[in-house]
Formats: sequence, C-alpha cells, structure tokens
Amino acid sequence: MKQKNPQKKPLNKALQLSGAGLQMGLTIYLGFLLGAWLDKKFELTFLTETITLLAIFLAMYSLIKQANKINE
Repeated sequence: MKQKNPQKKPLNKALQLSGAGLQMGLTIYLGFLLGAWLDKKFELTFLTETITLLAIFLAMYSLIKQANKINE
C-alpha cells in the first residue's frame, strides 16, 4: 500500500503561488506594452502609465483571489 506524501500539499501550494506570481508579472508587462502601443498609435503620453497602473491593480486582485482559493 502506498502512503501519501505529507509534503505534497505544501509543495503544490508553493507551485500554485509561484505560477500566480508569473501570471502577475505577465499581466503587468502586457499592460505596459498595450499602453505604449496605444500611446504611439494615438500620439498621447499618458496611456502607458494609466494602463500599466490598471494592470497592476488587476494583477493584485487576481493574486489575492488565487491565494484565497489556494488557502481554502
């Protein structure tokens, strides 16, 4: 009979949180790229900062939701 590894669950949580961190970084980076592209397209100067800030808030919201789901 196989015994379950007691460290499997904490390791699984760590992997999920590291994935959430990568997702957070990617969301912010893509927000920055979108803002820079829109600034060039419409010849504006404030969209990069605005969309990047919105991406940061979105990424933080998503990270908090994922962390709460993992800790259930």
